Amino acid sequence: MIRALFGVRARHRWVHLVIGGALLMPYFLVGMVIVGACRSNGGSVDSLPLALITLAVSLPFPAISALVPIARPLLVFGVRALCGVDPAALTDRPARTWDARLRAAAWYTLHVAVGGILSGMSLALPPFTAFLIVLPFFPGLRHTVYSASGPLATPWGIALAPFAAVAMLLALAACSAAAGALLARLAPVLLGPTPADKLAAAELRAAELAVRNRLARELHDSVGHALSAVTLQAGAARRVLDADPGFVREALGAIEETARRTVDELDAVLGLLRQDDGDLTTPDLGALEDLLSRTGVKVTYSLDGDPARVPELVSRETYRIVQEGLSNASRHGTGPAVTLRVAIGGGELEMVMENPLGAAAPVVRPGGGRGLRGIAERAALLGGSAVAGPEAGVWRLSARLPLGGAR
Repeated sequence: MIRALFGVRARHRWVHLVIGGALLMPYFLVGMVIVGACRSNGGSVDSLPLALITLAVSLPFPAISALVPIARPLLVFGVRALCGVDPAALTDRPARTWDARLRAAAWYTLHVAVGGILSGMSLALPPFTAFLIVLPFFPGLRHTVYSASGPLATPWGIALAPFAAVAMLLALAACSAAAGALLARLAPVLLGPTPADKLAAAELRAAELAVRNRLARELHDSVGHALSAVTLQAGAARRVLDADPGFVREALGAIEETARRTVDELDAVLGLLRQDDGDLTTPDLGALEDLLSRTGVKVTYSLDGDPARVPELVSRETYRIVQEGLSNASRHGTGPAVTLRVAIGGGELEMVMENPLGAAAPVVRPGGGRGLRGIAERAALLGGSAVAGPEAGVWRLSARLPLGGAR
């Protein structure tokens, strides 16, 4: 009970209530002016009923001032710092809807009203209780009490005055703890996320997840393809190191060029991570022949249609799909040839890649399979489709991408 009345949390909540009382003062002064103007004899607030009337008159003003969107983050900051409320139950986003604004206004009005009453009690009771505690020990004070009327104007009243003072202080602490607990309970209701806030947070998480997936696809396709090509070229060079030095020089040159291009693409992806640039520069269909020439496998390539008709986004994603298909062909295929056909027409781009299947089942790497999933995601985001799998002794990858349906 002592911790509940005088512990750290109780003291912090009392400070929060006193701050509410301080925030009430400008509005209370306006209420005093209004009440004084309505009274026939004017004057100041000189009685408890009149003070409560002035408080009621002044409360609409904090409610109106808390309707601004930026008020909610400021109120949440105070609650998180002093009220002991779970931060996850509150939202510090500006109140954009009227539902959120009205909730913030209700909270602010309640805070200043309860805080104003408790601040008045905190200012009035301690001096009075100090008077009661020292009353039995000073004859002059006792003479003053005896000359008045009331419960204290008796010997028993003066003797029990210190105990009454302690009871008043405990009652003040109990009122402060109860008021702080009430505000802490209502804070998640009035300052928590509204349905619109939850929807906005879900959309933000979805957007962040989409960016992460995009970065994962770019890193997997660019760096993964480069490593596959480098591994293939290095393995071929090692096998003919003594027999064909010319081929080894060509393989080393291809490895160098692949690594240089991959570093450039990796810099572009890291630039997006650093938010240096909102867009990610990616090779497109114009760079496809260069990709095929340094992939490390023989590719028979045919293009039907005008690449200039292909939108930039579709062109870039087609490049990445082909890149991942070549990586799979170099890792899992057999035989010297890969066939790639790209056809543009009828409002869509069709890409078909085939390579012979090996006699043994491909080795499944732990955590593998992201490449084909990334291809399907790229096609789906463009409003198209992609299918990959064995068919008649070959591995066949096909994708259909609409030229005008990119989402």
